[in-house]
Amino acid sequence: MLSGNLHFFPLTLPFILAFFFLIGIIIALIEIGIIQYAYVKMGVNRRHVFAVLILTLLGSYVNIPVAEFPAERMISDQEISYFGMRYVVPVVEELPRTVVAVNVGGAIIPTLLSFYLIKKKGMYGRTLLGVAIVTAVVHWMAHPVEGVGIAVPIFIPPIVAASVALLLARHSAPSLAYICGSLGTLIGADLLNLDKIQGLGAPIASIGGAGTFDGIFMTGLLAVLLA
Repeated sequence: MLSGNLHFFPLTLPFILAFFFLIGIIIALIEIGIIQYAYVKMGVNRRHVFAVLILTLLGSYVNIPVAEFPAERMISDQEISYFGMRYVVPVVEELPRTVVAVNVGGAIIPTLLSFYLIKKKGMYGRTLLGVAIVTAVVHWMAHPVEGVGIAVPIFIPPIVAASVALLLARHSAPSLAYICGSLGTLIGADLLNLDKIQGLGAPIASIGGAGTFDGIFMTGLLAVLLA
């Protein structure tokens, strides 16, 4: 999740460099034909999956407001020195209102693709277990950041999702990794921490936004490369 305007580009410079490096690898694999096999293993047409990855990146700039937490006041103590005497006086601070939004590239597109893959693959039991495991780990690793929202280490979702997918369904690991990484991150980092947003003073709390978007997007790239 991220504070800021409703329209933002939630990527840091290191992530952008890593992204273009991985895109270069994917393009190279397309040229030599290896990526076609990867797309088939994912369960989606290769052209469609590559388009989804690009649309996910572009969609990260779009947030759809869905709710709003009103501004709240909090009282804190402030120490004042006057002629050598120290006094503690209460100070009223007003935290800004928080708009809860859903990020298109980090929440909507990954969720739609995940449900498509679930329906196509039919691995309901293993998917439920995998999502639950990733959700638990991500929720444990996610932490609230004052003025920002909920953040999770970028490599945690893809690594955990890939490990779980390989253990539960080696032959369908790419699609299961994408599903578990995407849904597990959204649930564990964002949805289960909605109750912590209001007190962080973040003007915008974007579900699937910058605090979790990097992890979700990296999961998508790793899922393709896993195949």
